[in-house]
Amino acid sequence: MTRLDPDIAARLKRNGDGLFTAVVQERSSGDVLMVAWMDDDALARTLETREATYFSRSRGEQWIKGATSGHTQHVHSVRLDCDGDVVLLTVDQVGGACHTGDHSCFDKDVLLAPEP
Repeated sequence: MTRLDPDIAARLKRNGDGLFTAVVQERSSGDVLMVAWMDDDALARTLETREATYFSRSRGEQWIKGATSGHTQHVHSVRLDCDGDVVLLTVDQVGGACHTGDHSCFDKDVLLAPEP
């Protein structure tokens, strides 16, 4: 198991379950692809391997994006927001990012369309 650098760990603000939000942005388009959860170990693995690794709240375990679907995310960069409670992953996406197979989890349900 990979350990998260203590300096990075000290800057993270986690929820009561020890998790924090990960926003995933496509490097080539700038589109937001998905939002997921991470724990310290998932972030450490992501930083070490450049394979996007998240924490599934429903299954209670880590998962590597694309390990079963082949829809992988190669991580180009990781940034921490000013409050320390969200990380931004910039990725090269292969296949769909959404569990539905769509390119983005934000492709279908438009609540307010862009102005012309």
